[in-house]
Amino acid sequence: MPTRRLFYEDAYRTQFEARVVACAPEGGAWAVELDQTCFFAESGGQPSDTGLLGGRPVLDVRVREDGAIIHLVDAPLEGIVVGQVDWTRRLDLMEQHTGQHLLSAAFVHLFGADTLAWHLGAQSTTIDVDMDSLTPEQAEQVERTVNQLIRSGLAVRTHMTDSAHVHQFPLRKPPAVEGEIRVVEIDGYDWAACGGTHLHSIGELGLLKIKTWERYKRAVRVTFLAGQRALNDYLSLDRMTRDLARRLTIAVDDLPRWADRTQEEMTSLRNRVRTLQEQLVAREADDLIAGARRVGPALVVRQTFSGRPLEELRLLAAKVAARPGCVAVFGLRSGAPHLILHRAVDLRLDVGKIIREVLPLIEGKGGGSPIQAQGGGGRPERLEEALDAAVARIAEALGR
Repeated sequence: MPTRRLFYEDAYRTQFEARVVACAPEGGAWAVELDQTCFFAESGGQPSDTGLLGGRPVLDVRVREDGAIIHLVDAPLEGIVVGQVDWTRRLDLMEQHTGQHLLSAAFVHLFGADTLAWHLGAQSTTIDVDMDSLTPEQAEQVERTVNQLIRSGLAVRTHMTDSAHVHQFPLRKPPAVEGEIRVVEIDGYDWAACGGTHLHSIGELGLLKIKTWERYKRAVRVTFLAGQRALNDYLSLDRMTRDLARRLTIAVDDLPRWADRTQEEMTSLRNRVRTLQEQLVAREADDLIAGARRVGPALVVRQTFSGRPLEELRLLAAKVAARPGCVAVFGLRSGAPHLILHRAVDLRLDVGKIIREVLPLIEGKGGGSPIQAQGGGGRPERLEEALDAAVARIAEALGR
């Protein structure tokens, strides 16, 4: 039989007594049915309550097909038991759910955009709005409208009706259920069929903050925080900005200008470092070529490096190969061994083919074009052998 839902009579009530109607083992836990309960069972996108029942932690709460609410606990219960709902969680869920109703209604009033889906998460809540896009100006307009309504303190009311009479309410969308229907109203502003728990007034929200939005499938997914979540987020950001300003010994209002100036300086420094790096690498390439080994018509620079960035070695190999008749045969010892081959465009030589032939020596994989190729492996102790094999194949290919 259906369980009496005390959370509909008073969503702010957290403690109650109830009689155990049935108790049966279920998957390592015990499924307890009560004659009445304050524990909300997950439905309509709102997660279930948590807390204690008979002194035992409530693991899950769900609705059975016949309307009974089942509480999963870790031990059997009988007789009269006391239930205690986790109020912090209950209030958080009520804030987010009430915030969702208000935000969804604002999108309809401002842009005629329905909410297609919503998700109440542990950290934030999302609604998927039927819009092609959302501009920063539109997001701010919604946010200002919602928070102005919050300050007005509109009451939140519930109405019980049925399928035959639900048309009396200007619902945002048709109800998804038949039979008895519960309508949640934000005084004169919004009406929605909903089975969740809500605040007495939207004024209790205090604050609602839109955090991000993005195109999702054929809608715009809006992420927001309401109530205590929004306040905690503001406190965290305020603490962070004040701490940054203190570290930099500037005013909080000067942070954007400091960031812009620092970004410009960093860009300039990166460009300068890149120029100097290319100059140094070019000079290093000249030194390596000066000591290169003559292999037929080519000068082969065979070199092993340690502790250098792979990208830097690619640049060095390219500088070597920029000289006519030169070939770079580089090995890198940095965790996993790595090979780089790069040859001048005037040589008739396929280094992509050569690297595929020698990489098995280090149990590696890779490839590339006839001009440049690279690959890594898992046998660092055979790196020198692989480099020697690459030089031997170059000599063979060049007809030495």
